[in-house]
Amino acid sequence: MNYSAKFAFPDRIKRYFPALDWLPHYQAAWLSRDLIAGLTVWAVMVPEAMAYAGIAGVPPLIGLYTVPFPLFAYGLMGTSRTMIVGPDSATALVSSVTIAAIASQGSGEYLALTSAMAMLVGAFFLLFGIFKMGWVANFIPVPVMKGFIQGLVWITIIGQVPKLFRIEGGTGNFWQKLAAIIQELPQADLTTVAMGVGSLGVLFGLKRYFPRLPSAFTVALVSILVVTVLGLEGRGLDLIGSIDAGLPPLGIPQVTIDQLQGITGGALAIVLLGYAESLGAASAAAVKTGEEIDPNQELISLGPANLLSGLSSGFLVVGSLSKTSVAIAAGAKTQITAMVMGILVILTLLFLMPLFSNLCHATLAAIVIEAMLGLANWKYFKQLKKVSPVEFYVAVLAFLCVLFLSVLHGIAVGVIASLLLLIHRASHPGVAILGKIPNSEMYRNIALHPEAKTLPGLLIFRFNSSLIFPNANYFRASVKNAIHSAQSPVKTVLIDAESITLVDTTALEMIAKLQLELANQGIVLAWSRLRDPVRNTMSTVKLEQQIGLENFHDRITDGVMAFTTQNSNNGI
Repeated sequence: MNYSAKFAFPDRIKRYFPALDWLPHYQAAWLSRDLIAGLTVWAVMVPEAMAYAGIAGVPPLIGLYTVPFPLFAYGLMGTSRTMIVGPDSATALVSSVTIAAIASQGSGEYLALTSAMAMLVGAFFLLFGIFKMGWVANFIPVPVMKGFIQGLVWITIIGQVPKLFRIEGGTGNFWQKLAAIIQELPQADLTTVAMGVGSLGVLFGLKRYFPRLPSAFTVALVSILVVTVLGLEGRGLDLIGSIDAGLPPLGIPQVTIDQLQGITGGALAIVLLGYAESLGAASAAAVKTGEEIDPNQELISLGPANLLSGLSSGFLVVGSLSKTSVAIAAGAKTQITAMVMGILVILTLLFLMPLFSNLCHATLAAIVIEAMLGLANWKYFKQLKKVSPVEFYVAVLAFLCVLFLSVLHGIAVGVIASLLLLIHRASHPGVAILGKIPNSEMYRNIALHPEAKTLPGLLIFRFNSSLIFPNANYFRASVKNAIHSAQSPVKTVLIDAESITLVDTTALEMIAKLQLELANQGIVLAWSRLRDPVRNTMSTVKLEQQIGLENFHDRITDGVMAFTTQNSNNGI
């Protein structure tokens, strides 16, 4: 082995374990900040993980099983030094909806499938990362993601309301569950209502008046104290109850091939949704810290994080924007923060679980509801409608599909609608008629610049896209429509081809056909600012010769001068 080969291997390892880059340069001054940040986020993570377990349809203890090993995995393999991974409401709900179609909630089969879902998602993350498929997340545009998440907010809330009142929850879509809740309200347990609504009120109060306090942790402690001091254990409250302390059981969940096939669709939806959320959290952290994020390595790092969560009886994890923000605000410098959190959660599992026996499910439901209401963002929709009405309707479509159909249908319809919108935009790019700005050599869209002057007989046409099969006929139709709409008979059509970086064979045939059609009408088809690769392609198929070398110009001005010379017309 030569000298360079000896040192190539460590670099390859660093590529998959970015922590090896920053750990040797770790500064002692950072340790206190990472320790404080780890303790702060632990206080947020513990009650939220237990609460989000309810969204996933598993016991609160499973939420804590989910936390430590993914933190260690991402801390070593993630490219963000400050992003925190953990349970997430949106992906937990998709997991719950998918698995509920196969197994009964609360059964051993359901728990096994929940962990298997995490492992399947982890395998997909790892596979997509190895094959550098980070671009897949681009198929969920931001408006669809926002609309989908707004739908999830209300689906999640309606799923937690029965726990807030200790009533039977209905099944079906959002409206069916809402109708069932309204019907069951007279049977609500007053003690549970007092604890649940009271917890919700305290959460809002703490967020408003004491924003630096870990509100979820504080409310959980207060709830435990109230139940213990007032002796409410036997008053109808649904409590977590006695929990055996100890580390999570390790093992591969026992599921069948048919069951894995049944959850594969949901797993793929979670990968798309979870990766988009994680990349958003990592990117937001990078803006504040100035670090570089590798999207494909982020996919790879989420693989082992979820695989280890499933092996330790946990459920899904993705990057958390809220907990990442808490970590940064607390002064986190590196992933040592995550390591500290993971150790603290393990200590919680070993020694502190008896303290949570008097924590009521109504308080956990309140924690989820308050967190979800914090994600509700109607202002985004109002702004989106002003900026892009079409994207607004796509976002609303995703939102309504989640409420009226299901979570998976919502994201599927949103993605399909976005792809149709993409196809429509690709096949109908922007076009413009150009005119000359007085006292300059600039040519601008006459629709946006009324001062721009056109020359009778000359149509300067700009096409804002490459010429390929989806838009070839649109180009031809747009040119002919512009000729028909011109105020004076057109003698020359001058194409401003600066934006045309590619032509395919369909477009080449269309150009040849258009040139012959215009020639039969006595109209010259000329080109300006045509890029060399495009012109070379035209030359290869003899299209350059068909159009005529004299009809290709380096600048729009040259094309205008050629027209005026040919038509004995002086300037514009």
